[in-house]
Amino acid sequence: MQTPFLNSMAKQLLEFGPKLARRPLGLVPFRLKAEILERLLGQLLAQQASDEELDFLKGNWVAIDILDLGLRFEVSFDTCWLVREPESAAVTFSGQSKELLLVAAGKEDPDTLFFQRKLSIEGDTELGLEVKNLLLSIEFDTMPSPLRHSIEKLAMVILQLQLKANPELA
Repeated sequence: MQTPFLNSMAKQLLEFGPKLARRPLGLVPFRLKAEILERLLGQLLAQQASDEELDFLKGNWVAIDILDLGLRFEVSFDTCWLVREPESAAVTFSGQSKELLLVAAGKEDPDTLFFQRKLSIEGDTELGLEVKNLLLSIEFDTMPSPLRHSIEKLAMVILQLQLKANPELA
């Protein structure tokens, strides 16, 4: 049973949850975040790297901007993953954490979110489409188990909160 109070609480959790995480995340030194991202990308895209499917990234930087978390970084690939603070990326992907998480979990279609303007690509759109297709080629089941389970659980929480916040979507 839905109540206005539960609907309101769900909306507040969806809105303020990422804002609460923003501050402690901001205290983590960028170099540590970069090392974690480099390792994670190395694990997620190891097969694509060995199949030389990442060659299009050599010399190209792709910015990721997770707006509600205040997390922005750029990635590239040469013989390994490189992560740096924002400088001059060829293309920028941006969105809120919940949409990005739902895409990662395979619960939302990125194209739909782009058309709804919940995700955006700015800059070199050809490079952006190559990156998007690369990310879509990652099979969720091949992700490291702890990461896969974490993404899955967070995605389910977000979906449940969205249903409670907007019961008309049910």
